[in-house]
Amino acid sequence: MKKGTSKNIKELAYYSSLGLSVAISIFIGLFVGVWLDNKFDTTPVLTLVFLGLGIAAGFRNLVMAAKRSRKL
Repeated sequence: MKKGTSKNIKELAYYSSLGLSVAISIFIGLFVGVWLDNKFDTTPVLTLVFLGLGIAAGFRNLVMAAKRSRKL
């Protein structure tokens, strides 16, 4: 396989996994928040905080991918 083709396949794999990484970061934040709310009995507060952090982490992944694509 040519070097350029190999590079294109790696980039395609990276960009196709972005949706999954965004979803996983949001769900991790949600589950951590729910778990902490159940542990400390602070029902909606920590769920919302960690859900917000998960969403921020997901969008950070998107911004990093956009910067990477501009670099190439």
